Amino acid sequence: METVNLNDKSGLMEAIRYFSDPMVCLEVVAKVKWPSGPMCPGCESKRLSFLKTRLIWKCLDCRKQFSVKVGTIFEDSAVPLDKWLVAMWLVGNCKNGISSYEVAKDLRVTQRTAWFMLHRIRHAQHTGSISKMSGKIEADETFIGGAARFMHKHKRDEKIHGRGPGGKEIVFGLLERNTGKVRTRHVATRRKGELTSIVRQNVRKGSEIITDELLSYDGLNSEYAHNVINHAEKYVDGHVHTNRMENFWSLLKRTIKGTYVSIEPFHLFRYLDEQSFRYDERTDGRAALPESNSDRLAGSA
Repeated sequence: METVNLNDKSGLMEAIRYFSDPMVCLEVVAKVKWPSGPMCPGCESKRLSFLKTRLIWKCLDCRKQFSVKVGTIFEDSAVPLDKWLVAMWLVGNCKNGISSYEVAKDLRVTQRTAWFMLHRIRHAQHTGSISKMSGKIEADETFIGGAARFMHKHKRDEKIHGRGPGGKEIVFGLLERNTGKVRTRHVATRRKGELTSIVRQNVRKGSEIITDELLSYDGLNSEYAHNVINHAEKYVDGHVHTNRMENFWSLLKRTIKGTYVSIEPFHLFRYLDEQSFRYDERTDGRAALPESNSDRLAGSA
């Protein structure tokens, strides 16, 4: 991750003080966005003039003006960078997440603005990768949401048959033990075709796959070393267990139930990205900013 003048023990007050200077915010984001120096987004020229009074650049070739927000999750937002970066610090460092109401109160913005900011930050936390996992991989699935029997009738009728028990949403996850990284996916069913397809897309052939006794995982032993733990008998058999993936599910459910309370199924993948990012970066201690790869800041929600 991009290094800033915040050490591993820095708290919220240090983050607020550090990002209170607009020039510091601009320099931090510019260094992430343009590792080799500012560049015109139109003609890609580096012949630029910096307008200090407005904190923007002017291209000396195409004559266009642009700010550091262009092409990032901050684009088209009137919220200043100091609030954006503190919000990113909060999302990255609050173990159980932070609600839009808390962000709105802390940053003195409306709840609607805070919700918009949080979803753009979650978009930046999406880490889609073409590289495949290898080594020992734990695979497991879980159910998210309230049971259909506790829902209002019009909500219960919206539930699609074939989801998880009681109409809950199904989430599938893979955890690579040697790196501690996780990948999660909101899936429609627990059927064999869907789950094994995700495994093959994300795990290198020849790796060891560790699962529970769900029959949907049958057939993986043709391409992987497939070990099964029968939870009806025991939860650990030497190195064969899915406890680390279960630990991730526990953190995810605590975040959803305790902080967000209720989320719509079509937004679930965003909350999975947030929790996966926070889990993957848990040992870094500086989870306030995305990686130096500018792709993390690119785009909009």
